[in-house]
Amino acid sequence: MEQDALSEAIATIDASVGKLEDDLVELRRDLHRHPELSWQERRTTDRLGEALARNGWEVRPMPRSGLVADLGRGKGCVALRADLDALPVQDLTEDPWTSQVPGVAHACGHDVHMSALIGAAHALSELHDRNALPGRVRLLLQPAEEVMPGGAKHLLAQEVLDGVDRVFGLHCEPAVDCGTIGLRVGPLTSAADRLEVRLEGTGGHTSRPHLTGDLTFALAKVTTELPAVLSRRMDPRSGVSVVWGLLRAGAAPNVIPDRGLVAGTVRILDAQAWTEVETVVREAVHDIVGPYGVTANVDYLQGVPPVVNDATSVGLLRGTVHALWGPHRTVEVPQSLGGEDFGWYQTRVPGAMFRLGTRTPGGATYDLHQGDLRVDEGSIGVGARVLAGAAVRSLAATG
Repeated sequence: MEQDALSEAIATIDASVGKLEDDLVELRRDLHRHPELSWQERRTTDRLGEALARNGWEVRPMPRSGLVADLGRGKGCVALRADLDALPVQDLTEDPWTSQVPGVAHACGHDVHMSALIGAAHALSELHDRNALPGRVRLLLQPAEEVMPGGAKHLLAQEVLDGVDRVFGLHCEPAVDCGTIGLRVGPLTSAADRLEVRLEGTGGHTSRPHLTGDLTFALAKVTTELPAVLSRRMDPRSGVSVVWGLLRAGAAPNVIPDRGLVAGTVRILDAQAWTEVETVVREAVHDIVGPYGVTANVDYLQGVPPVVNDATSVGLLRGTVHALWGPHRTVEVPQSLGGEDFGWYQTRVPGAMFRLGTRTPGGATYDLHQGDLRVDEGSIGVGARVLAGAAVRSLAATG
């Protein structure tokens, strides 16, 4: 694709999204009013599938929920991904489009992700109608990002990346101003796994700990010593972090219980170390409880790998932003300890996720996964332009 044709395609995307921005805001508000939890996104899937079919996309529903949609022809193919599910969080906003589902809200910005992807799809359809789309685009409207194991693995089992050369995604960033795109080459998020340790023993009286397995003491040892052991057994540069969220044992101060549990998350920054940490955790737990006459059952659920952005994909994103608005609209962002199952796609094909600024300039900074989250809705059109532009630039480079 010649440079002039690429520049014209970017200009078409800009104008196409510009004409649609009010509709995209209304779509986002509709999705926000009707949030659906992981694996329950049926209304959401139908709503988005209808919008895509009207624009000429070939829509293929996925089992349970979510969909894949295809457009274009040629040998090159790029995938764009958005996630569908909401969180079990009460919406604390009082906007006219506040959630109508008690205890469920789009508190992670997935309503913005979906709306931006639909905007990108509309712009790409216009290019296709003009015979100016230099290849194929596949949309991944993925369910269940917020649970482990997430919907990305479910879609991969449906072979959704067959024939795909590159994948792009976006994530709301309420600490970055609307109109600004956050980029990073290399690890963007951490791996995130779920860990539960259950201990069992004979139980007994606290006056005779020597005649029973002191389960509560052993559980406390696991809680405090496992993070310390990992800091010595794992490369400290891997950034392994164990944080407990649940600790339960006993019902009386003078009774040693016969069972107890501690549960939390394991997060790790390095992709290679992530493949090793489960084995180390299991060995360490059994070594820690060995002296105390109790048995340990370790339930380790591998959640998501790190999102690792390859340099070429980030370069395509950066070039898109520069072509649309200039270099002042990108910022470098740090790696986060948050988990994102977009990383599963990157185990199959190269790609990148960018941070979409959602803070109104000069306004309040909100936090994700909180019921009071508010976004600057101008970010929807920004995200749509970047997704569509990156797809075209990727296809032009492939061709």
